[in-house]
Amino acid sequence: MHLPEEESRWPVSRLLTVIITTSPTPSAPSVELVSAILSSFRIHCEDLLSCRFIVVFDTYDHVAPKARLKKGCVNPDGAKSFNLYKKNVKELVLKEICPLHDITDLCLGGGKAEFGYSGVESNFVPFSTTQTADGRVTFIEPSKRLGFGLAVRSALRMTETCFVWVQQHDWPLVSDIPLEPLVDIMQVSGSDESTPVKYVCIPSVRMLSYADSAHVSEFPVLRELTASLKRSFVTGSGVSIPLTPLFFWHDKPHIASTEHYLSRVFPTRISIPRGAFIEDTIGQRARNQMKEGAWAKWASWLYYPDEGRRLCLRHLCGRTWEGAGRESEKKAAWMARNAERSITQVDRSSSSNPR
Repeated sequence: MHLPEEESRWPVSRLLTVIITTSPTPSAPSVELVSAILSSFRIHCEDLLSCRFIVVFDTYDHVAPKARLKKGCVNPDGAKSFNLYKKNVKELVLKEICPLHDITDLCLGGGKAEFGYSGVESNFVPFSTTQTADGRVTFIEPSKRLGFGLAVRSALRMTETCFVWVQQHDWPLVSDIPLEPLVDIMQVSGSDESTPVKYVCIPSVRMLSYADSAHVSEFPVLRELTASLKRSFVTGSGVSIPLTPLFFWHDKPHIASTEHYLSRVFPTRISIPRGAFIEDTIGQRARNQMKEGAWAKWASWLYYPDEGRRLCLRHLCGRTWEGAGRESEKKAAWMARNAERSITQVDRSSSSNPR
Protein backbone atom coordinates (compact mmCIF):
# COMPACT_ATOMS: atom_id res chain seq x y z
CA MET A 1 0.00 0.00 0.00
CA HIS A 2 1.44 3.35 -1.04
CA LEU A 3 0.42 6.10 1.36
CA PRO A 4 -0.81 9.51 0.21
CA GLU A 5 1.91 12.13 0.43
CA GLU A 6 0.37 13.85 3.45
CA GLU A 7 0.23 10.54 5.38
CA SER A 8 3.83 9.71 4.50
CA ARG A 9 4.88 12.72 6.58
CA TRP A 10 2.99 11.59 9.66
CA PRO A 11 5.01 10.63 12.76
CA VAL A 12 5.42 6.92 13.39
CA SER A 13 2.93 7.16 16.27
CA ARG A 14 0.15 7.74 13.71
CA LEU A 15 1.32 5.05 11.34
CA LEU A 16 1.89 2.04 13.59
CA THR A 17 0.06 0.08 16.30
CA VAL A 18 1.80 -2.18 18.80
CA ILE A 19 0.05 -5.54 19.27
CA ILE A 20 1.09 -7.48 22.39
CA THR A 21 -0.16 -11.02 22.88
CA THR A 22 -0.02 -12.54 26.34
CA SER A 23 -1.45 -15.66 27.96
CA PRO A 24 -1.18 -17.74 31.14
CA THR A 25 2.39 -17.99 32.38
CA PRO A 26 4.01 -19.52 35.51
CA SER A 27 5.13 -16.03 36.61
CA ALA A 28 1.53 -14.75 36.86
CA PRO A 29 0.12 -12.75 38.56
CA SER A 30 3.48 -10.96 38.35
CA VAL A 31 3.79 -8.72 35.28
CA GLU A 32 7.56 -9.19 34.95
CA LEU A 33 7.31 -10.48 31.38
CA VAL A 34 5.27 -7.57 30.02
CA SER A 35 7.23 -5.11 32.14
CA ALA A 36 10.45 -6.42 30.57
CA ILE A 37 8.96 -5.82 27.12
CA LEU A 38 7.98 -2.23 27.89
CA SER A 39 11.34 -1.54 29.55
CA SER A 40 13.14 -2.86 26.47
CA PHE A 41 11.03 -0.55 24.30
CA ARG A 42 12.05 2.40 26.44
CA ILE A 43 15.74 1.52 26.17
CA HIS A 44 15.98 0.29 22.58
CA CYS A 45 12.99 1.67 20.64
CA GLU A 46 11.26 4.46 22.54
CA ASP A 47 9.13 5.45 19.54
CA LEU A 48 7.03 2.33 20.15
CA LEU A 49 5.77 3.79 23.43
CA SER A 50 4.21 6.71 21.54
CA CYS A 51 2.08 4.39 19.36
CA ARG A 52 -1.34 2.89 19.92
CA PHE A 53 -1.41 -0.40 21.83
CA ILE A 54 -3.67 -3.43 21.53
CA VAL A 55 -3.12 -6.11 24.18
CA VAL A 56 -4.70 -9.52 23.65
CA PHE A 57 -5.16 -11.68 26.77
CA ASP A 58 -5.40 -15.15 25.32
CA THR A 59 -6.86 -17.55 27.85
CA TYR A 60 -6.86 -21.28 28.57
CA ASP A 61 -9.17 -24.14 27.60
CA HIS A 62 -8.68 -26.64 30.42
CA VAL A 63 -7.59 -26.91 34.06
CA ALA A 64 -5.59 -30.03 34.96
CA PRO A 65 -3.07 -31.11 37.63
CA LYS A 66 -0.18 -30.47 35.23
CA ALA A 67 0.02 -27.36 33.04
CA ARG A 68 0.63 -27.69 29.29
CA LEU A 69 0.48 -24.06 28.29
CA LYS A 70 1.14 -24.53 24.58
CA LYS A 71 -1.91 -26.82 24.51
CA GLY A 72 -4.06 -24.33 26.45
CA CYS A 73 -4.00 -26.30 29.70
CA VAL A 74 -3.25 -24.65 33.08
CA ASN A 75 -3.00 -26.02 36.61
CA PRO A 76 -5.38 -24.80 39.35
CA ASP A 77 -2.93 -22.14 40.57
CA GLY A 78 -2.55 -20.82 37.02
CA ALA A 79 -6.32 -20.55 36.62
CA LYS A 80 -6.66 -18.67 39.91
CA SER A 81 -3.90 -16.19 39.08
CA PHE A 82 -4.94 -15.36 35.51
CA ASN A 83 -7.70 -12.83 36.30
CA LEU A 84 -5.39 -10.97 38.68
CA TYR A 85 -2.66 -11.14 36.04
CA LYS A 86 -4.93 -9.47 33.47
CA LYS A 87 -5.80 -6.69 35.94
CA ASN A 88 -2.12 -6.14 36.77
CA VAL A 89 -1.12 -5.99 33.09
CA LYS A 90 -3.89 -3.48 32.33
CA GLU A 91 -2.70 -1.25 35.16
CA LEU A 92 0.91 -1.53 33.99
CA VAL A 93 0.15 -0.73 30.33
CA LEU A 94 -2.11 2.20 31.19
CA LYS A 95 0.51 3.59 33.57
CA GLU A 96 3.21 3.37 30.89
CA ILE A 97 1.18 4.40 27.82
CA CYS A 98 -1.84 6.40 29.07
CA PRO A 99 -1.07 7.56 32.63
CA LEU A 100 -4.18 9.77 32.72
CA HIS A 101 -6.49 6.78 32.29
CA ASP A 102 -7.61 4.22 34.84
CA ILE A 103 -9.06 0.74 34.30
CA THR A 104 -12.36 1.98 35.81
CA ASP A 105 -13.01 4.47 32.99
CA LEU A 106 -12.45 2.23 29.98
CA CYS A 107 -15.11 1.93 27.27
CA LEU A 108 -16.66 -1.52 26.88
CA GLY A 109 -17.17 -3.35 23.61
CA GLY A 110 -16.94 -6.78 22.04
CA GLY A 111 -16.59 -8.90 18.96
CA LYS A 112 -16.00 -12.43 17.81
CA ALA A 113 -13.17 -14.43 16.28
CA GLU A 114 -14.57 -16.86 13.75
CA PHE A 115 -12.64 -19.83 12.39
CA GLY A 116 -13.23 -22.98 10.36
CA TYR A 117 -16.10 -23.40 7.97
CA SER A 118 -19.03 -21.00 8.02
CA GLY A 119 -22.40 -22.41 8.92
CA VAL A 120 -21.03 -24.27 11.94
CA GLU A 121 -22.59 -22.50 14.91
CA SER A 122 -19.74 -23.29 17.31
CA ASN A 123 -16.96 -22.01 15.03
CA PHE A 124 -16.39 -18.67 16.72
CA VAL A 125 -15.10 -17.30 20.02
CA PRO A 126 -16.76 -14.21 21.54
CA PHE A 127 -14.45 -11.65 23.09
CA SER A 128 -14.89 -8.51 25.15
CA THR A 129 -12.91 -5.32 24.68
CA THR A 130 -12.06 -2.40 26.91
CA GLN A 131 -10.57 0.75 25.44
CA THR A 132 -9.46 4.20 26.45
CA ALA A 133 -11.76 6.97 25.20
CA ASP A 134 -9.10 8.19 22.75
CA GLY A 135 -8.49 4.68 21.40
CA ARG A 136 -4.84 4.80 22.44
CA VAL A 137 -5.00 1.50 24.35
CA THR A 138 -7.31 -1.47 23.73
CA PHE A 139 -7.54 -4.74 25.66
CA ILE A 140 -9.07 -7.87 24.11
CA GLU A 141 -10.26 -10.74 26.34
CA PRO A 142 -11.62 -13.84 24.58
CA SER A 143 -14.05 -16.18 26.34
CA LYS A 144 -12.07 -19.21 25.12
CA ARG A 145 -8.53 -19.78 23.97
CA LEU A 146 -7.75 -18.28 20.56
CA GLY A 147 -4.14 -19.27 20.00
CA PHE A 148 -1.54 -16.83 18.72
CA GLY A 149 -2.88 -16.74 15.15
CA LEU A 150 -6.46 -15.76 15.95
CA ALA A 151 -5.25 -13.44 18.72
CA VAL A 152 -3.21 -11.48 16.18
CA ARG A 153 -6.03 -11.48 13.63
CA SER A 154 -8.51 -10.15 16.22
CA ALA A 155 -6.13 -7.29 17.00
CA LEU A 156 -5.43 -6.57 13.32
CA ARG A 157 -9.14 -6.15 12.67
CA MET A 158 -9.25 -3.42 15.30
CA THR A 159 -6.12 -1.73 14.00
CA GLU A 160 -6.59 1.66 12.36
CA THR A 161 -2.96 2.26 11.35
CA CYS A 162 -1.15 1.14 8.19
CA PHE A 163 1.51 -0.82 10.06
CA VAL A 164 1.75 -3.03 13.14
CA TRP A 165 4.49 -4.18 15.47
CA VAL A 166 3.53 -7.68 16.67
CA GLN A 167 5.07 -8.58 20.02
CA GLN A 168 4.87 -11.82 21.99
CA HIS A 169 5.13 -11.35 25.75
CA ASP A 170 8.47 -13.11 26.20
CA TRP A 171 10.76 -11.53 23.56
CA PRO A 172 12.29 -8.28 24.94
CA LEU A 173 14.63 -6.21 22.79
CA VAL A 174 18.34 -6.22 23.57
CA SER A 175 19.54 -3.91 20.78
CA ASP A 176 18.42 -0.60 19.29
CA ILE A 177 15.79 -0.79 16.54
CA PRO A 178 15.50 2.07 13.98
CA LEU A 179 11.71 2.05 13.90
CA GLU A 180 11.03 5.25 11.96
CA PRO A 181 13.50 4.42 9.13
CA LEU A 182 12.05 0.91 8.88
CA VAL A 183 8.54 2.31 8.54
CA ASP A 184 9.81 4.85 5.99
CA ILE A 185 11.23 2.02 3.88
CA MET A 186 7.99 0.08 4.08
CA GLN A 187 6.04 3.13 2.92
CA VAL A 188 8.32 3.85 -0.02
CA SER A 189 8.44 0.22 -1.14
CA GLY A 190 4.67 -0.01 -1.36
CA SER A 191 4.66 0.45 -5.13
CA ASP A 192 7.90 -1.48 -5.82
CA GLU A 193 6.99 -4.87 -7.31
CA SER A 194 10.58 -6.15 -7.45
CA THR A 195 11.63 -5.50 -3.84
CA PRO A 196 8.49 -4.87 -1.76
CA VAL A 197 8.99 -4.65 2.00
CA LYS A 198 5.81 -5.82 3.72
CA TYR A 199 7.18 -7.66 6.75
CA VAL A 200 10.43 -7.20 8.70
CA CYS A 201 11.36 -9.68 11.44
CA ILE A 202 13.68 -8.73 14.30
CA PRO A 203 16.61 -11.20 14.62
CA SER A 204 16.94 -13.65 17.48
CA VAL A 205 19.97 -15.82 18.27
CA ARG A 206 18.91 -18.59 15.88
CA MET A 207 18.67 -16.09 13.02
CA LEU A 208 22.17 -14.67 13.28
CA SER A 209 24.07 -14.87 9.95
CA TYR A 210 20.83 -16.06 8.37
CA ALA A 211 21.83 -15.14 4.80
CA ASP A 212 24.70 -17.66 5.00
CA SER A 213 22.85 -20.33 6.96
CA ALA A 214 21.62 -23.72 5.80
CA HIS A 215 18.09 -22.26 5.67
CA VAL A 216 19.29 -20.41 2.58
CA SER A 217 22.47 -22.05 1.25
CA GLU A 218 20.97 -25.50 0.73
CA PHE A 219 18.36 -24.22 -1.74
CA PRO A 220 19.50 -22.77 -5.10
CA VAL A 221 16.41 -20.56 -5.53
CA LEU A 222 16.83 -19.05 -2.06
CA ARG A 223 20.57 -18.49 -2.61
CA GLU A 224 19.83 -16.63 -5.85
CA LEU A 225 17.10 -14.54 -4.24
CA THR A 226 19.41 -13.60 -1.37
CA ALA A 227 22.21 -12.63 -3.76
CA SER A 228 19.88 -10.38 -5.76
CA LEU A 229 17.76 -8.89 -2.97
CA LYS A 230 19.99 -8.52 0.11
CA ARG A 231 20.92 -4.85 0.48
CA SER A 232 20.92 -1.71 2.58
CA PHE A 233 17.89 0.46 1.90
CA VAL A 234 18.48 4.20 2.24
CA THR A 235 15.66 6.43 3.50
CA GLY A 236 14.95 9.93 2.24
CA SER A 237 16.81 11.30 5.25
CA GLY A 238 19.89 9.25 4.37
CA VAL A 239 19.59 6.50 7.01
CA SER A 240 20.86 3.12 5.79
CA ILE A 241 18.88 0.05 6.90
CA PRO A 242 20.34 -3.42 6.14
CA LEU A 243 17.81 -6.12 5.21
CA THR A 244 18.08 -9.63 3.83
CA PRO A 245 15.17 -11.64 2.41
CA LEU A 246 13.59 -13.97 4.97
CA PHE A 247 12.13 -17.22 3.70
CA PHE A 248 9.62 -17.76 6.46
CA TRP A 249 6.91 -15.92 8.42
CA HIS A 250 7.98 -15.91 12.06
CA ASP A 251 5.81 -15.19 15.11
CA LYS A 252 8.64 -13.52 17.03
CA PRO A 253 8.59 -9.67 17.05
CA HIS A 254 8.10 -8.14 13.63
CA ILE A 255 6.80 -5.09 11.77
CA ALA A 256 4.30 -5.60 8.98
CA SER A 257 1.81 -3.88 6.73
CA THR A 258 -1.64 -4.28 8.27
CA GLU A 259 -3.28 -4.71 4.88
CA HIS A 260 -0.69 -7.27 3.75
CA TYR A 261 -1.05 -9.21 7.00
CA LEU A 262 -4.82 -9.53 6.68
CA SER A 263 -4.84 -10.33 2.96
CA ARG A 264 -1.86 -12.70 2.88
CA VAL A 265 -1.97 -14.50 6.24
CA PHE A 266 -5.72 -14.31 6.96
CA PRO A 267 -7.53 -14.17 3.61
CA THR A 268 -10.41 -16.36 4.87
CA ARG A 269 -11.77 -17.69 8.15
CA ILE A 270 -10.30 -21.13 7.46
CA SER A 271 -6.75 -19.79 7.05
CA ILE A 272 -5.71 -20.83 10.53
CA PRO A 273 -7.39 -23.08 13.11
CA ARG A 274 -8.18 -22.04 16.66
CA GLY A 275 -5.20 -22.59 18.96
CA ALA A 276 -2.59 -22.50 16.19
CA PHE A 277 0.57 -20.45 15.74
CA ILE A 278 1.14 -18.60 12.47
CA GLU A 279 4.66 -19.92 11.96
CA ASP A 280 3.53 -23.54 12.44
CA THR A 281 0.89 -23.23 9.72
CA ILE A 282 1.16 -20.20 7.43
CA GLY A 283 4.93 -19.98 7.97
CA GLN A 284 5.52 -23.45 6.57
CA ARG A 285 3.24 -22.76 3.60
CA ALA A 286 5.05 -19.50 2.89
CA ARG A 287 8.47 -21.16 2.98
CA ASN A 288 7.37 -23.90 0.58
CA GLN A 289 6.10 -21.29 -1.87
CA MET A 290 9.27 -19.22 -1.56
CA LYS A 291 11.41 -22.27 -2.32
CA GLU A 292 9.60 -22.28 -5.67
CA GLY A 293 10.45 -18.61 -6.25
CA ALA A 294 7.28 -16.91 -4.96
CA TRP A 295 9.12 -14.68 -2.49
CA ALA A 296 7.55 -11.35 -3.58
CA LYS A 297 4.12 -12.75 -2.73
CA TRP A 298 5.17 -12.69 0.93
CA ALA A 299 7.70 -9.82 0.79
CA SER A 300 9.30 -10.91 4.06
CA TRP A 301 12.64 -9.54 5.28
CA LEU A 302 14.98 -9.87 8.23
CA TYR A 303 16.57 -6.82 9.84
CA TYR A 304 20.28 -7.54 9.34
CA PRO A 305 22.60 -5.18 11.27
CA ASP A 306 26.35 -5.88 11.29
CA GLU A 307 25.93 -8.42 8.49
CA GLY A 308 23.66 -10.53 10.66
CA ARG A 309 25.97 -10.68 13.67
CA ARG A 310 24.01 -8.39 16.01
CA LEU A 311 21.48 -9.98 18.36
CA CYS A 312 18.31 -7.91 18.84
CA LEU A 313 16.03 -10.17 20.91
CA ARG A 314 16.22 -12.28 24.06
CA HIS A 315 13.81 -15.15 24.71
CA LEU A 316 12.47 -15.48 28.26
CA CYS A 317 10.26 -18.48 27.40
CA GLY A 318 6.93 -17.51 28.91
CA ARG A 319 5.79 -21.15 29.22
CA THR A 320 8.48 -21.82 31.86
CA TRP A 321 9.50 -18.38 33.16
CA GLU A 322 8.70 -18.07 36.87
CA GLY A 323 10.00 -14.56 37.46
CA ALA A 324 13.50 -13.16 37.95
CA GLY A 325 13.66 -14.12 41.63
CA ARG A 326 12.61 -17.72 41.10
CA GLU A 327 14.86 -18.05 38.04
CA SER A 328 17.83 -16.83 40.13
CA GLU A 329 16.99 -19.37 42.82
CA LYS A 330 16.86 -22.19 40.26
CA LYS A 331 20.18 -21.06 38.77
CA ALA A 332 21.81 -20.97 42.22
CA ALA A 333 20.44 -24.45 43.03
CA TRP A 334 21.70 -25.77 39.70
CA MET A 335 25.18 -24.32 40.33
CA ALA A 336 25.22 -25.79 43.84
CA ARG A 337 24.28 -29.25 42.53
CA ASN A 338 27.01 -29.06 39.90
CA ALA A 339 29.57 -28.01 42.50
CA GLU A 340 28.50 -30.88 44.76
CA ARG A 341 28.80 -33.36 41.90
CA SER A 342 32.28 -32.06 41.07
CA ILE A 343 33.41 -32.52 44.68
CA THR A 344 31.92 -36.04 44.74
CA GLN A 345 33.70 -36.96 41.51
CA VAL A 346 37.03 -35.67 42.91
CA ASP A 347 36.52 -37.67 46.12
CA ARG A 348 35.74 -40.83 44.16
CA SER A 349 38.75 -40.31 41.94
CA SER A 350 41.01 -39.84 44.96
CA SER A 351 39.67 -42.94 46.73
CA SER A 352 40.09 -45.13 43.64
CA ASN A 353 43.67 -43.95 43.04
CA PRO A 354 45.30 -43.97 46.50
CA ARG A 355 48.99 -43.15 46.66
